[in-house]
Amino acid sequence: MPSLPTILIVDDEPDIREMLRHVLECEGFKVQEAANGEAALALVEAACPALVLLDLMMPVLDGHQTCYRLKANPKTKHIPVIMLTAKSDETDEVIGLAMGADDYIAKPFSPRVVTARIKAMLRREQSAPAAAEEEIVCGDIRIRPERHEVEAAGQLVPLTPLEFRLLLALARRPGRVSSRRQIMDAGQGAGVVVTERTVDVHIVSLRKKLGSCAAAVETVRGVGYRLRESCK
Repeated sequence: MPSLPTILIVDDEPDIREMLRHVLECEGFKVQEAANGEAALALVEAACPALVLLDLMMPVLDGHQTCYRLKANPKTKHIPVIMLTAKSDETDEVIGLAMGADDYIAKPFSPRVVTARIKAMLRREQSAPAAAEEEIVCGDIRIRPERHEVEAAGQLVPLTPLEFRLLLALARRPGRVSSRRQIMDAGQGAGVVVTERTVDVHIVSLRKKLGSCAAAVETVRGVGYRLRESCK
């Protein structure tokens, strides 16, 4: 069986790196390791892994700044980043997503969850492009699926790939409520284990980036979210 793509593990704890390496290599992935953000940036430039597992709290260069630099670099911005962190503060999750992280997993984590998230994200990234889809207009929000662009009040909005997919999923069901599970299935693929809080954190980040158009993403308490029915 051919080997799967290369995953870069970035964590200052050797035990965590060793555990993740063992799990991923058993699944067929190639693995690279880095103990801090600066070493990770150098490895990414040299080898261009398929995905980065990135710890938040590290010496030299932390996960937030490392993620920001990866996403700001045209050569590496396409590489999915999954953040691993011992912190459970929602603010840290929002910051990580704002820096461009595609997903967020809190420690302690199940190795099965990590591998499931990785596989789902890689399947999505490698899937064939969708058929051409016309621009979707939701009030002052314009979504161009073919270009992977979003405008809010005439300004381009720098969404992460996951944020874009979540917004597009809502826009395809204007005025209809989507449950948190439906939203995450649309963004990450069915079968990935997520929590309601994970969905909420992504929505908070999405609203912040939409600025004056944030209210278009409405919360339906106890159910999920919807995009205003003015979408067409």
